[in-house]
Amino acid sequence: MTLCGPKASGVVGLLFLHLCYPWDTGCVALSPSSGPLPRPLRLQGPGAATGFLRRLKRSWVWNQFFVLEEYTGNDPLYVGKLHSDVDKGDGNVKYVLSGEGATSIFIIDESTGDIHATKRLDREEQAYYTLRAQALDRETNRPVEPESEFIVKVQDINDNEPKFLDGPYTASVPEMSPLGTSVIQVVATDADDPTYGNSARVVYSILQGQPYFSVEPKTGVIRTALPNMDRETRDEYVLVIQAKDMVGQMGGLSGTTSVTIMLTDVNDNPPRFSHKFYQYTVPESLHVESVVAKIKAVDADLGPNAEMDFRIVDGDGLGTFRISTDQGTQEGVITLQKPLNFEERAIYSLRIEATNRNIDPQFLTLGPFSDTTMVKVAVEDVDEPPVFALHLSEMTVSEAAAVGTIIGTVTAHDPDSANSAIRYSIDRNTDLERYFNIDATTGTISTAKLLDREVNAIHNISIFAMENDPSQIGKGIALVTVTDVNDNAPVFAIEYETFLCESARPGQVIQTVSAVDKDEPLHGHHFFFDLTAQAVDNHNFTLRDNKDNTASILTKRGGFRRQEQSLYRLPILIVDSGSPSLSSTNTLSIRVCRCDPDGVAQSCSAEAYMLPAGLSTGALLAILACIFTLLVLVLLIVTMQRRRKEPLILEEERDVRENIVRYDDEGGGEEDTEAFDMVALRNLNVVQDPMVRRDVTPDLPSLFVSRLAYKTLPDNIIFREFIWDRLKEADVDPSAPPYDSLQTYAFEGSGSLAESLSSLDSLSTDSDQNFDYLSDWGPQFRKLADLYGNRERKLWMF
Repeated sequence: MTLCGPKASGVVGLLFLHLCYPWDTGCVALSPSSGPLPRPLRLQGPGAATGFLRRLKRSWVWNQFFVLEEYTGNDPLYVGKLHSDVDKGDGNVKYVLSGEGATSIFIIDESTGDIHATKRLDREEQAYYTLRAQALDRETNRPVEPESEFIVKVQDINDNEPKFLDGPYTASVPEMSPLGTSVIQVVATDADDPTYGNSARVVYSILQGQPYFSVEPKTGVIRTALPNMDRETRDEYVLVIQAKDMVGQMGGLSGTTSVTIMLTDVNDNPPRFSHKFYQYTVPESLHVESVVAKIKAVDADLGPNAEMDFRIVDGDGLGTFRISTDQGTQEGVITLQKPLNFEERAIYSLRIEATNRNIDPQFLTLGPFSDTTMVKVAVEDVDEPPVFALHLSEMTVSEAAAVGTIIGTVTAHDPDSANSAIRYSIDRNTDLERYFNIDATTGTISTAKLLDREVNAIHNISIFAMENDPSQIGKGIALVTVTDVNDNAPVFAIEYETFLCESARPGQVIQTVSAVDKDEPLHGHHFFFDLTAQAVDNHNFTLRDNKDNTASILTKRGGFRRQEQSLYRLPILIVDSGSPSLSSTNTLSIRVCRCDPDGVAQSCSAEAYMLPAGLSTGALLAILACIFTLLVLVLLIVTMQRRRKEPLILEEERDVRENIVRYDDEGGGEEDTEAFDMVALRNLNVVQDPMVRRDVTPDLPSLFVSRLAYKTLPDNIIFREFIWDRLKEADVDPSAPPYDSLQTYAFEGSGSLAESLSSLDSLSTDSDQNFDYLSDWGPQFRKLADLYGNRERKLWMF
């Protein structure tokens, strides 16, 4: 089999199956690839050598074809030719092509074996195609040769420019870097075949960014081209880098990218003050820790490289002022450490130094990285309040001191040069009881009331010192301690409750008492106990002073009986050790009780027999008090529930909004007494009385005057007057609703057949009926008798 093509590959082996004819340009014979053939085959064709060769397996094998990519011709591109030595040229053999792109990209002439590419090929999309070829008998369609595989390789052309897949780039390099410092490496890729020609061999060049930076042609490494580039002069550079294939030769394709290079900061600039001298003025009343001034040193560097520390290196205000660094603004903050006094010093001078905190040793030659300036602080005089010689004056006074006793004196002065006169006063908020007075001119403090140490032992009073200007007030404190005198007698420490068992033996201690004294002697309390003169000779009890401010009460006899005497009162005399000494008589109540064998009191006094077991008198009283309180609460609740607030108006109020009822009932006129209840109507002689309040006595004369007035009016204006009167009543009625409402009145003119059925109308008539007999009917009819029995009084009795 023979494979012919315009760019056939090299042939493997030396044994040819068929010779190419001279007119088959570019035809190359292929040899078997499976080793030497034992059976020799005869070579045919012009110029072929005589002899026979015998083959073992197959008579045609080939390797690969080469097809140029991006073919732009109109006719199909000729790829190559297949030919088998079995093919005698009589048309009995046909060639079949299968595999990648068969029939869609590659076609074969089944008679001649010519292969053509019908589509434009792109190596970057697919670099090679694997195809299979087979020679078949045209009549039987059976293989005359085994199927073989070959490759069509797409040969590359330079049709892709280099591309920077990671661009554009951003990089940084420290300022002041030496020449040749590496900044960044850029990489361009070319999609062409790197193994064929120079289509993918790229070189780099810089189009923009010189003379500051350079790029290595082969590696794409960008380096600094100038030494000591200063960020403070220029901090950003934009480079344009080109990558060109074909080793940069003419005709090669190229691509570009941008590289932005930032110069990062280094500490190469020292701080500098804008001025060599600063002056500030502060009032002498400025509080300690207040800010006096802020100064700033300028550093062209950034971030940590611009951080600095301030300190006072010299001057006469070292102890009065302090300077610190504001970390946010990098300013030097001068604060006051001691109070200022214009009269003592009016001007302070400070020499302040600012030094970089982070110094780079490699730039020490650019130093020093510090700067100094002078600061002058002038103190401004202000009107200051008076100042006390002692802010806290401690004084003592005896609680026995008489009114007007001088305790001590406070002094204050005007710190200003004017030295104004001072007036003193006591802040009465600290001396509400007005125990003390102060001389306004001298500042002498004296007592205004008698003092009692036991009520208040220490008085903390505030003293005001004022100049002529009342706004300038100085404040001092006088701490007055009231010393003790022996003016309180000792008494029992507690209210003792002593129980004496009926089985007590003579000499038995039944109680130990102690005493307290409100006074506080310097050497402590020492009390003496004894029975009063009246109780010394009693036959029941005796007292023993324990010499430790306590005393024991002992029995003189036994055989105490509750039935004989249930309560004993023993007067005890207590004397203190003061000078002069004071004493008091305290009575100890001793109750005789029945005790158990352990000496615990069970019941005391005769009343105890009538008490329930386990309950004392106090417990019963508490229970009774609780029961009484509960009964009172129940009664209050019942009373509150029964109370009902009665309306002041006798007639019940009605809400008539939208309560209009329509009746389609037409009567037969006034003669028709069946269709309408004539009694429900009122005659003009009986007008509806205004609503009467329970808490107001009705005015009867005015009531009848208003009734009689309608009788004197003509019939044509009766209704108008009646409506106007009712409108006025509704306007002034406090119980009328605050919204628009419908008012209805049962009122007829003088021609109505309905007469008034009210007995009240009889008061205004001339009826001769006598109702005096109602007085004889008893108290139930007393009200009616008052109304109708006496004609002269009935108007006022209503």
